[in-house]
Amino acid sequence: MVFLTMVTSCNTERSKNNAKVEDVNQVTSQSDTLTKHLKPFKLELPTIGLLMFNGVLQGEVIATSDVFGKPDKNGKQLFNVIAIAETKSPITTEEGMHFVPDYTFENCPKLTALFVPSAYDMYAQVHNNKIVDFIKEKNTETKYIVSNCAGAQLIGKSGIADGHKIVTWIGGGEQLQKDFPNLKVQNDSLVTFVEDGKFSSSNGNLASYISALNLLEKMTSMEHRKFIESYLYLDRLQNYKEINEPL
Repeated sequence: MVFLTMVTSCNTERSKNNAKVEDVNQVTSQSDTLTKHLKPFKLELPTIGLLMFNGVLQGEVIATSDVFGKPDKNGKQLFNVIAIAETKSPITTEEGMHFVPDYTFENCPKLTALFVPSAYDMYAQVHNNKIVDFIKEKNTETKYIVSNCAGAQLIGKSGIADGHKIVTWIGGGEQLQKDFPNLKVQNDSLVTFVEDGKFSSSNGNLASYISALNLLEKMTSMEHRKFIESYLYLDRLQNYKEINEPL
């Protein structure tokens, strides 16, 4: 009986130890998986800044990160892609997801391009002087400024694109022109994307991919743009046909 008790005890203890080893290996494996997908900030690379605020339409942020966050065909990182907000507190999107900014207005590094997204209600953002001043400040250092959807209102409020063509969400152009008469607002029922100098803009939503891909091509090449389009399966989206026939 004593011998059986000792054997059972040893086996139980061995099982516990094995379980602990498995737990450690699992944690290590999870950590390694995370590390593999982290993209370090490299000073030598162009930096793409994604402006964020509570209520932001997350698709317009994701579109840009989708396009610029992918490596080239050799697996090489081409850009730093960072999220910026007024504070480090998590941002709650219109759709209810929570994003954590990488930088704040105070410590944001030098940007090559700034993407300005939208929200369904832009009143709080347009009347937030810190956001408007940040856009003005970054305009002095960036090579490109891109707005999607109602992000055009922040561009208008900042005054940085006065005298330039711009487009906004479908149905929002008339009011945008009234609010900011110095902008050359394009007919949003006909124009999906427009570029004028360093400024470009789109209707937003999935059209945010157009503004991102256009800038990607300018900063790299048509070949790389085509590679990213194939990476994202955009051809499948463009050529999609619903099949109703039974198998």
